[in-house]
Amino acid sequence: MKPATQSPLGQSPSESTWMTVVRLLRWDKPAGRLILMIPALWAVFLAARGFPEWPLIGVIVLGTLATSAGGCVVNDLWDRNIDGRVERTKNRPLAAKALSVKVGIVIAFVALLCAWGLANYLSPLSFWLCVAAVPVIVLYPLAKRVFPVPQLVLSIAWGFAVLISWSAVTETLEFATWLLWAATVLWTLGFDTVYAIPDREFDRQLGINSSALFFGDRAPEAVGLFFVGTVMMLAWLGLTLGLGVFYWLSLIVSTYLWYRQYVQLARIPKSPQVFGNIFRQNVTIGFVLLAGMAISVVLNI
Repeated sequence: MKPATQSPLGQSPSESTWMTVVRLLRWDKPAGRLILMIPALWAVFLAARGFPEWPLIGVIVLGTLATSAGGCVVNDLWDRNIDGRVERTKNRPLAAKALSVKVGIVIAFVALLCAWGLANYLSPLSFWLCVAAVPVIVLYPLAKRVFPVPQLVLSIAWGFAVLISWSAVTETLEFATWLLWAATVLWTLGFDTVYAIPDREFDRQLGINSSALFFGDRAPEAVGLFFVGTVMMLAWLGLTLGLGVFYWLSLIVSTYLWYRQYVQLARIPKSPQVFGNIFRQNVTIGFVLLAGMAISVVLNI
């Protein structure tokens, strides 16, 4: 059988429209979906002290999938005229014209409509936090054009996952909620700055802002400080909630892995694959912390 070749538009001639839609939603790249889901799961397990209702977990998982999918499509709609000029993004369906703008708008609307439907199963406070998150998600791509550190806007959008999930359990926001929110914002600033490093030269040429450009040669140090701040917030959270030994073990392991990532960045890696690997490693770190949180609150040790 003759192997399929890539077209100039970055779409295999044999690729179905559904597969193109899957690529538009980024469901073919689970790391980016999981890394949004993780802070939401942190929040729901801690707020429920290890025993969240399973239907609520289902709503949160599906809600993060729908929201992140909608956010990806909105981002691609904003960036469709510049993604094609960046090596990493040139084959995205809207940039490559594998799907039309009208189709992209419809898909974004459907994804956000699904998220809205799921939000109706949450508490009133959680619902309105979902509503408040939408402008942040929609305007993040614009921030890349006018704000020097757009990753901060993305991090705040990520932080809503904590606020929404926690309030879905307790119907309120506590001091511990905001500690977890701060940890999530700092963590996101760290791993998304890493993700932006390979695109720096393209972004500079296109006049697009990023935290990787803003910090320049000091980007590894900035990422290291963001991860240090994350550890500090998570340690404060552990003391506030009286979490046990499994939580602290998971935090020690995570701190070590973040330190290794900083060392890798400080050595100025040449291969773009290093940055992608660091991004994906943060998914593993997130699940290590989730396991520590869940075991600690369930076993109370």
